[in-house]
Amino acid sequence: MVQTAAPASVAATLQALRDTPWLAKRIVHEEILPAQEAVTAPWPEELHPVLRSALAVRGMNEAYSHQAEAIGAAIRGRDVVVVTPTASGKSLCYTLPVLDTWLRDPSARALWLFPTKALAQDQLASLQELTAHLPEQPRVATYDGDTPPGIRRAVRDAGHVVVTNPDMLHSGILPHHTGWVRLFQNLRYVVIDELHAYRGLFGSHLGNVLRRLQRLCNFYGSDPVFILCSATIGNPGELAEKLTERSVHLVGKSGAPRAERRLWFWNPPQIAATVPLRRSAVLEARRLVDELMRRELQTIAFTRSRSSVEVLLTYLRRLHPGKPGSEPLVRGYRGGYLPLQRRAIEAGLRDGSVRTVVSTNALELGIDIGNLDACVMVGYPGSVASTWQQLGRAGRRDSASLGVFIATDSPIDQYIVKHPEFILDQPAEQARVDPDNLLVVGSHIQAAAFELAFESGERFGTYAETAEMLDCLAADGLLHHTGRRYHWAGDAFPTEAVSLRRAAASNVVIIDTSTHPDGPGQGPQGPWAGSGGGRPGSHGRVIGEVDQFTAPVLVHDDAIYLHEGVQFHVERLDWEEKRAYVHPVSVDHYTLAETRQKLSVLERYAGPDGAHCRKAVGEVRVSRLATMYKKVRFLTHENIGTGPIMLPEQDLHTTAFWMAFSQESVASMSRAELDSGLSGLASVLHGAACLLCMCDPRDLGSHSEMRGLATPPSERGTPEAMTDAVIDEPVEHLAGWRPQATSEKFSPAIGLPTVYVYDSVAGGVGFAEGCHSRSAELVAVARRLVESCVCDSGCPSCVGPGSGEANGRAATLRLLDIALREAV
Repeated sequence: MVQTAAPASVAATLQALRDTPWLAKRIVHEEILPAQEAVTAPWPEELHPVLRSALAVRGMNEAYSHQAEAIGAAIRGRDVVVVTPTASGKSLCYTLPVLDTWLRDPSARALWLFPTKALAQDQLASLQELTAHLPEQPRVATYDGDTPPGIRRAVRDAGHVVVTNPDMLHSGILPHHTGWVRLFQNLRYVVIDELHAYRGLFGSHLGNVLRRLQRLCNFYGSDPVFILCSATIGNPGELAEKLTERSVHLVGKSGAPRAERRLWFWNPPQIAATVPLRRSAVLEARRLVDELMRRELQTIAFTRSRSSVEVLLTYLRRLHPGKPGSEPLVRGYRGGYLPLQRRAIEAGLRDGSVRTVVSTNALELGIDIGNLDACVMVGYPGSVASTWQQLGRAGRRDSASLGVFIATDSPIDQYIVKHPEFILDQPAEQARVDPDNLLVVGSHIQAAAFELAFESGERFGTYAETAEMLDCLAADGLLHHTGRRYHWAGDAFPTEAVSLRRAAASNVVIIDTSTHPDGPGQGPQGPWAGSGGGRPGSHGRVIGEVDQFTAPVLVHDDAIYLHEGVQFHVERLDWEEKRAYVHPVSVDHYTLAETRQKLSVLERYAGPDGAHCRKAVGEVRVSRLATMYKKVRFLTHENIGTGPIMLPEQDLHTTAFWMAFSQESVASMSRAELDSGLSGLASVLHGAACLLCMCDPRDLGSHSEMRGLATPPSERGTPEAMTDAVIDEPVEHLAGWRPQATSEKFSPAIGLPTVYVYDSVAGGVGFAEGCHSRSAELVAVARRLVESCVCDSGCPSCVGPGSGEANGRAATLRLLDIALREAV
């Protein structure tokens, strides 16, 4: 039965659930955030009377205080950044200034940027609802990869508000600016929503896209006002100014109302009193979400990986199958789903037909999915800002809501569940970007030169080394320097080779061959082999896609790929054509891949500092190879088989911080102790670096090895580190590689034992440098993480899975003490 309204009293339902004995034992801390009243203010005097009337028709006679401040500043020509919680009415902060300007000057144009197509479509619908109350409506349309050619021409010629995403601006608008003359000549506002999403590589790219945009605006004689909106982050003004290279007015105090919210910090029970492993967080979420659904609470569950989404979705679908022939009560939501699937899920959440959605952070952004009753987070999402953003997806303005953080066995999760003040009292993280990243800025200068020739002495935004970069590109034959200008001279279209979101520009398409006329297994042959389509029943059906870097661990040969709770067997991954051929199956297991990595130092920027713990930072090459997969049984999570993965190795050139221990400092440790200590140190430094840099765990990687600075890259041996490909899966079935225990003491001939923490983005975005400059603080935080654990010899909650061998906890502490003695 479709449930379209909340239970009579959500607060009473939550209290009854809280009193359940089995559940009460798992909640280690409960926080009740009281309701907040709205703080209102009159609409700014400058606001057009027609808009005031349209707002009054909708019952909006007053603004929230942050809306009034932001709208007034924007209308007066100030660049503005608005930072308030989810569902606080931020969209009016940019909608009303844009409409006000258009009502006064019908030739005015505005450009709205959203990080995803879904969010752009969502905000377009909201804008059209408001403009329906105006005597005349501006011409508003989205411009993205799904826009038909005929509509594209109309948008270019006459669109008053162009709603798009950074990717389309980068590749579809800026390089073709001569077809957008009216837009650039009359551009009055640039709106950038979900500012917090633009960090790391994506944000660094966006900063350069905005440099190109402002360069063209200057050429066409316009100077638009920037309006940026964000969920809570620690440095919104700094980030906005870093991206736009302009001074902005910060509006950071919300006037929106909020109902009471309960927060539960949930720690799964230990498997046994003598075993330092806890029950799977996914299985705990299965039980809790099942209970929430039985009590008719509409719920969203966030997990940290695609595979976790599909596993939890499979469990819940079995518990709540729904009526035969009807739409499922439980849906999944993640990258790789096709657009129409995602739109249907969003609509189902709004109308109540979908009672629970299991999602990655794809639904963390402000897409309208209605007002849910509960949010369950399976593992720490990677930042305080993301935590509050996910919690904000549940909650009605007039009804209580629930947020639950279920800790995994990871060191960060266990630290947070024992120190809830880390979430409750700590300010949100500071988002970091580096638009001057050499790999990033170089590609955008090429694109900018294609769009408009550079004058000698011209700067690309604030990039100080523009002249040197232009000369370098000219020497490579990509630019032609004649007179006082640098013209594009390359054969290729420069933006085609640049992806704003990842190092590899291509995705792997997943094709269901069961719809092929010749049956399963026939998709790669015949007419499909040269086709880019996906017509059902003729050449196979495209069911999703996955990025190239992730493909080796998700859609390798013989993998079980989970999609919307349905199992697909991967017949073949065509690596050259970037296609994975699958067909539906029904089995009792899923697969998890393992990867092996090795690291080579290419150049040292600073250091080494210290005698016994030598700290340095520099450029490295990280090589990853998917080696094998495990078959994991549902529910029990036991390993029931393995198989090889035969795919090419992938390289990542980035920056890293490393610590190399002298031979004398570790001479008293056995080889087994040292191996276990290095593995534990890599794990705990990764966690500490995420806390210190306030970044997502996926933004950083770690690596440990016996061969370090003393050995040239060309002489290094077989890679000695294996990491599981899915970091948030239940640890009961993880088995990291460890060398055989031995009493052999450390031999000087082996080389320097070294631990690395590296940026997971090509070229780096500054995290490694931050670790180096704050190395003393980094080591101190790492030691606190290990000390806070209650285990005896090491467990996944402090030094990672498998490091309990040879007393990994004690060995890790010894290495940390060596580093602390030289900390400065």
